[in-house]
Amino acid sequence: MDNFPEETSQPTHAGAKRVVPNALWRRASDAYWWWRNRGNHQIAALLHPRLRRDRNRLNAYRNRHEGERCFIIGNGPSLKKTDLSLLNNEISFGMNRIYLMFEELGFPTTYFIAINTLVIEQCESEIQALSIPKFLTWRSREWMSGDPGTIFVDTDYRGIESFSNNLTGRIFEGGTVTYVALQAAYWMGFQEVILVGVDHSYSTKGPANATVVSQIEDPNHFDPDYFGRGFRWQLPDLEASERSFRLARDAFEADGRKVVDATVGGLLEVFPKVKYRSLFLRQGDS
Repeated sequence: MDNFPEETSQPTHAGAKRVVPNALWRRASDAYWWWRNRGNHQIAALLHPRLRRDRNRLNAYRNRHEGERCFIIGNGPSLKKTDLSLLNNEISFGMNRIYLMFEELGFPTTYFIAINTLVIEQCESEIQALSIPKFLTWRSREWMSGDPGTIFVDTDYRGIESFSNNLTGRIFEGGTVTYVALQAAYWMGFQEVILVGVDHSYSTKGPANATVVSQIEDPNHFDPDYFGRGFRWQLPDLEASERSFRLARDAFEADGRKVVDATVGGLLEVFPKVKYRSLFLRQGDS
């Protein structure tokens, strides 16, 4: 899950507006809005040497896994009902605080992705300690620029809802880090992407994208400490996530590739369902 920070509202300066022609005021207001919320970010993204370097690093991953399969591991409670030991020799993407189960698993995921700045800010030291390739939003540079293992990706939660086939460009976040993982998997050339632990269900209710502070142990993820007491996080927008997932499904299918959902008991209905254990049956097994 990954959601949207509150947007900065457009400025309203009543005194200046009274003496400036309406058309000019609208243009100035729009320019200010663009600069405050997007322009300064985009210009930095074009000029900053770290992001230019990381775009070159991203190019090295293009079609690296062409024709292979991978698993994108969500963080839902269903992971406790899933035999993840079967993934030991598989290529996998983990997200947000998935590393909380690495010790129990005995192995890490192949790749790590995080785009929610609340998660990255609060878990900075834990994420920096990961020795696997890490793909993090450019917005997290405040905390992660000193980490040589981080590869920054230019992600955005605003703008036109789209699926990108170019990880070196602007990436729409789609209301969930899983959507960014799907775009990364497409960029790397995977033929089949399998979702696990994407429960698409939260017992905590409230307005989509609202920032809250946990008062109890986390019932929405595989570990009660995931977003445990005192952790700041944003409530999910499941409808926005579904719209994004449909874009991903269509992009993969249009290219002769596929995404399937092997989540145990998952409520997401966008992708074809498969039985998790059936994915590991050898030819001739029943």
